[in-house]
Amino acid sequence: MVSVCFYFQVHQPFRMKEYRVFDIGKHSSYFEEQKNRAILRKVADKCYLPTNKLLLGLLKKHPGFKISYSFSGVVLEQFEQYFPEVLHSFQKLVQTGQVEILDETYYHSLAFLHSLDEFKEQVLMHRKRVQELFGATPQVFRNTELIYSNELARVVAQMGYKGILAEGADHVLGWRSPNFLYRPKDQQTLKVLLKNYRLSDDIAFRFSNKAWEGFPLTSEKYARWVDGVNGNGHCVNLFMDYETFGEHQWEDTGIFAFLEHLPAEILKNPDNNFKTPSELVDGVEPVGELDVPFLVSWADMERDISAWQGNSMQQSALSALYQLEQDVKAKNDPVLLADWRRLQTSDNFYYMCTKWFSDGDVHKYFNPYESPYDSYIAFMNILNDLKMRVEIEKIDVHSPKVQALTNL
Repeated sequence: MVSVCFYFQVHQPFRMKEYRVFDIGKHSSYFEEQKNRAILRKVADKCYLPTNKLLLGLLKKHPGFKISYSFSGVVLEQFEQYFPEVLHSFQKLVQTGQVEILDETYYHSLAFLHSLDEFKEQVLMHRKRVQELFGATPQVFRNTELIYSNELARVVAQMGYKGILAEGADHVLGWRSPNFLYRPKDQQTLKVLLKNYRLSDDIAFRFSNKAWEGFPLTSEKYARWVDGVNGNGHCVNLFMDYETFGEHQWEDTGIFAFLEHLPAEILKNPDNNFKTPSELVDGVEPVGELDVPFLVSWADMERDISAWQGNSMQQSALSALYQLEQDVKAKNDPVLLADWRRLQTSDNFYYMCTKWFSDGDVHKYFNPYESPYDSYIAFMNILNDLKMRVEIEKIDVHSPKVQALTNL
């Protein structure tokens, strides 16, 4: 018996303005509201709304079909602010009872790498918002960009989760297969679900590549590949960005037709079914221990964290940002705190990545800046303004000292 586990990441950042050095101290409007709204509208029309409509029909048609999502807190904020109809369409999916919501960091941040306190605060923020919007209490955790290590597993287990998602990277697994569940090293209460990156990327990245040997990818062909796991694994974990459907793979590639027919094709084999992450965790025993003393992610060929902190610009920006944590929180200013946290979103450091000059088109596709250096300059200018806001002492106009000076 093989269980197919579909997991989709839904995230859009608050994109920064091209904040100039001359803007420092003049205004603290850091984010591109019009651009964020326009991009979200485009992605909603191409991906979120049509895919949600299609999946709602499939969930009703196939009671055994199951899917799961994690939403960054910042994308949920944008749904509520700009297009509540998109949020409502996701809520309808959850109401079927066939959809699971996972937890992550609220700001889709790298906080675990830099501040454990901030990481835990953001996870609790995210859990609270998911409960408010979807009536769900997540039991499985997915860290930003699938970043994982033994230490993360230890912290997540202590926070009460029963499952965690990770990348099934070759240099982690060696001869072992991602189509089984594992225990993190020295953890007895947590199970790891590993992404089958080959089958996931066949949909997410290779689907429309006419030079790929698997092209054209039909639902029948894909179902046969899934059938091939029977006898060689317990699950096929298909983890990908939700924007795969309609945005990364445009409608004219046939991606929606592929998705529409896929559940039926997979369920033709009586040895196949669909499970949510929690159902896998509850029903499947791990086959061994997974020791990951280093950091892995689902990014690029390296499957490491170099896309976000692999160069000196990224390292400098991250260091400067998290050095402000205690001072920002001491101000008890919710607007200041929200601005600081929005700057933590991993996309801001992804845009500073220099790997894409020689490492493919993925970074180039998503980067709104002409160069990583432009991104770094804008970020540091914003950070300098935010630092000024932290350092300025609030003046109590009603204090005796101020009143005395006023009466002179």
